[in-house]
Parts: sequence; C-alpha cells; structure tokens
Amino acid sequence: MADHYPYRIMAGREDLTLIWRPGEGDAPDELAVDERGGLLAFPDLEALQEHCDRNGWVLVREGEGTLDLGVVQRWVEHPGHGSVPAGLLLEAWNFFEDLSRSLKAGPPLPSQGTIHDSAYEKIFGGEALEPAAGEGAWTDEETAAVRELLRAGMDLWEQVARRSSTG
Repeated sequence: MADHYPYRIMAGREDLTLIWRPGEGDAPDELAVDERGGLLAFPDLEALQEHCDRNGWVLVREGEGTLDLGVVQRWVEHPGHGSVPAGLLLEAWNFFEDLSRSLKAGPPLPSQGTIHDSAYEKIFGGEALEPAAGEGAWTDEETAAVRELLRAGMDLWEQVARRSSTG
C-alpha cells in the first residue's frame, strides 16, 4: 500500500489538510477521496492522523507540504502587483492537476496544448516570470494560458473545499 502524506492548503480564512498519495509505477499522483468521490479534507493533522489510523494507512509526516493558494489567487487576479515565485505557480499547477484527476465528478481543468507545454518547461528554470530572462521568460500568450489554467484550478478548489468530506 502506498504511503500517505499530509498536504496543507492555505486558502484565505480556512486551511485544510488533504491526503496526497504518490502514484505507484506509472500511475499518477492523487489526493484521497471518500467512497462517494468527495475530497477527504481535515481541519488539522490530528483529525487526519485519526482517519489514517482507522483505515490502516501509513501517514508520513516528514516533509509535509504546504501550498498557499492566497498568493496564487492574487497573481491570477493581478499578475502585475507584486512578484510570486515561479515554483509556487508550478506547485499550484501540479496540485490542481492532481485534484482534477482525483475527483470522480466535477469540472475538469481546461485542455492543455503546446502553449501550456512550453510554459511548463520554462517554469523549471525559475525565471519564467522575469522579462529579463529572454527566451526563458513566458510570452504573453503563455502567461495568459497559465493564468486561465490556474483560475480554473482555483474555481475547482473553491467548489471542492465547500463540499469536502472530513473523514
């Protein structure tokens, strides 16, 4: 059985902790859901630990992940107001893909094409948001595509967080 990792999502007034599981072999990473396909979310680590204990899951607390969606939301809405680390946007992108893939029902993220592929590759250099990075910087088209994807991810998160199951 795969290990389970706590993944804290900071989103405004309420933080929730989810259960993230790395994919085994070629399987994709995923977030734990209940029997109805709803996202399992917990108000704190103690509640998450109790759920894992009841289900016989191994919870690995080393290197617990935290994602601040408030910063991502501000960049999506106002990209010119303050800087945001490219790594944070990459983490949010990956989180939203895992979230969308894990849910049995719900709106999918927008289709991704070559613009997204190019933007995703550039983000690893860490300078995608720096205009002085030359060819390593996102084009206006790539920036718009990433903002659209992250906006859809934020919308999905808000819908899911409102109806999430707390084990």
